[in-house]
Amino acid sequence: MEKIVEQTLLYDFYGELLTDHQKEIYEDAVFNDLSLSEIADEQGISRQGVHDLIKRCDRTLGGYERKLQLIHKFQQTRELVAEIHKLTKQFKETGDEAFIDRIGEISSDIIKL
Repeated sequence: MEKIVEQTLLYDFYGELLTDHQKEIYEDAVFNDLSLSEIADEQGISRQGVHDLIKRCDRTLGGYERKLQLIHKFQQTRELVAEIHKLTKQFKETGDEAFIDRIGEISSDIIKL
């Protein structure tokens, strides 16, 4: 996964678990695309301090994902729902009951996630 996409997903799922200070700096770096120097000047801390905090946030957010697997489960669910969507269209076109059976299997898989 591209780093910025990964950071965005991790923040979307787990960002509220960061402190307000961490969130502010992380948002400036990831979403507002500010340089480390710009953030350091704005926050009154060193450039190295900003760098370390962002790395620490990345590790923290990644740790939450390793333990909770919310992003992984979300992506699996999206793939399964896309398959259900495709099967529904095929059922409408053909009327083949086998598509309904497969939709039932997939929905059971989603419930187990």
